[in-house]
Amino acid sequence: MKKLLLFLLIISSKSFAQKKYEIAQIKTPYGEILVWLYNETPKHKASFIQLAKTGYWDSLTFNRVIPNFVIQGGCPDTEQGFKDTTYLLDPEFVPSLKHEYGTFAAGRDDNPGKVSARCQFYIVQNKKGLARLNNDYTVYGKVIKGMDIVDAIANAPKDKTDTPLKAITLDVNIMKVKAKKLNQYGFKIPRSN
Repeated sequence: MKKLLLFLLIISSKSFAQKKYEIAQIKTPYGEILVWLYNETPKHKASFIQLAKTGYWDSLTFNRVIPNFVIQGGCPDTEQGFKDTTYLLDPEFVPSLKHEYGTFAAGRDDNPGKVSARCQFYIVQNKKGLARLNNDYTVYGKVIKGMDIVDAIANAPKDKTDTPLKAITLDVNIMKVKAKKLNQYGFKIPRSN
């Protein structure tokens, strides 16, 4: 019986190490950022994957960079806000998902329903986190590699509207990465996966 249990444990750990997970890859002129997308926010995760696979962001930029706050990319803010329902998502607030250093979250305008603009995302660059944004903006991922790139982008020269002086282009993709590689990044896969 012990041999059978040991055999099953070995098989289970090998299959876990071989399992592949969908990871967001954001290529920029500064380097690569990899993002784990949370299962706890299924609509935002599915939306991001769908837009990435269609190349939606590949003609867009990080259009807002603020040191000790966030870098923001995707569709730009407009005076009209985000009115196209095709690009709106109801919020998915999960109390355990906080605005920490490296948090990946959905941008939005100042709408009363706190509806996300699915075409816009930001990454928290403040090392102390941004607790004031918790349960106000949907958190749906975490940077697992490339925070040095995020830090560099946050400190890029910019104008008075926080727009980088030189466009920081996006090339957003979805990669399949094995658990073993994620562990090498120092990322611990949540049990819900």
